[in-house]
Amino acid sequence: MTAITHAGFVSIIGKPNAGKSTLLNALLGQKLAITNPKAQTTRHRIIGIVNHGNCQMVFSDTPGIIDPAYKLQQQMMNAVRESMEDADVVILLVDVTDHELNDQVFEMLRLSKVPVVLVLNKIDSSDEEVVKNLIERFSSEMDFADIITTSALLKFNVEGLKDILASHCPEHPAFYPEDQLTDRTERFFAAEIIREKILTHYQQEIPYSVEVVIDEFREKKELVKISAIIYVERDSQKVIIIGKGGLGLKRIGTEARKELEQFLDCKVYLEIFVKVRDKWRNDDLQLKRFGYGE
Repeated sequence: MTAITHAGFVSIIGKPNAGKSTLLNALLGQKLAITNPKAQTTRHRIIGIVNHGNCQMVFSDTPGIIDPAYKLQQQMMNAVRESMEDADVVILLVDVTDHELNDQVFEMLRLSKVPVVLVLNKIDSSDEEVVKNLIERFSSEMDFADIITTSALLKFNVEGLKDILASHCPEHPAFYPEDQLTDRTERFFAAEIIREKILTHYQQEIPYSVEVVIDEFREKKELVKISAIIYVERDSQKVIIIGKGGLGLKRIGTEARKELEQFLDCKVYLEIFVKVRDKWRNDDLQLKRFGYGE
């Protein structure tokens, strides 16, 4: 195994749906962050650790940059800013099919004072002329350390991106053991997997009004017992989540259990409850209990 002589923190920022979580999963070579076409899928800063040659890169997948409407969204934007403050390198990930960025993004990048790599994503959905024009336009906005095109979904140019990022990481011993993938716990990913199923099956305000908390995570012999609580803001949302005859909740539980068994590589006993917490997205105390702002 190659000795680690360089290490750095790499923050991935961009608009909602730019493909940040998909890119993180591609860089890691396995699924860690949940993905979904709905905006604001990522709420927390998620760390993924990649060893590439003699370099260890600690990636931060961050929430999409938005103008906050709730205290929850304010906390999400705080996570983006904190990630950039810690970074040795920043990736600005841009979806070539949705490439308009407001001045706030470039202002944040200029304040970071670290190398910024422009990554134009989803080029499989565009053409060479569009990509060329985008490179020219973004280059006129600021001086990027490097520019690269990729398709995170197809894993195109991911190794080339690793090479570029490693070249910008400082000399430093590894921050984490070389076999460690993330700093998040299995409890965290259990909650995220359940929330991903809600994002998949429910529309309108439901996915954004939901938070999942793991109440119990107990490892027994050849079995993990997980008890989860889905919090919603209104009684009507609780009824929708549960579904007629409990079929909605059963579908979430079945799909989440199967994915959890793959993720944990063992049998899982999963039970899920639904509770109402009125206006939790604007409640500082509830947000803290749910792990925001930590």
